[in-house]
Amino acid sequence: MEVKGTGWSGLYAPTLDDFEALASHALANLPEPFKSLAADVTCSVAEFAEDDILEHFKMESPFELMGLFTGIGLTEDGAVPQTGQLPNTVFLYRRAILDYWAENDDNTLGEVVTHVLIHELGHHFGFSDDDMEEIEARADE
Repeated sequence: MEVKGTGWSGLYAPTLDDFEALASHALANLPEPFKSLAADVTCSVAEFAEDDILEHFKMESPFELMGLFTGIGLTEDGAVPQTGQLPNTVFLYRRAILDYWAENDDNTLGEVVTHVLIHELGHHFGFSDDDMEEIEARADE
């Protein structure tokens, strides 16, 4: 039953495909030099982090982890990449991000996805929180 005037009855939660589109948009609109640093990083979207990842970080709930960077970053990589090395990947966890977004109404969903993406990339590439805040301020939403 639709409450007259609300328009909510026809809306659905964003799907994994919707999240992939938001993440692709966020990656494409990163400012330089961050965009170049992240050029070889792939982005994957999942409902939640896997149980072994949550256990590794000692998290009690899958809603605690919105994103994760896996791989070898620029600050750790040698002059020659190792053979057999898996690609650097940012994982975005749809349900945890939606939960955060629902509880914090001062950001759009695109802004939250961009924030998580930049945060995961930034720490891995050795950026400080201040660096990441500056990058976020310059990123297109």
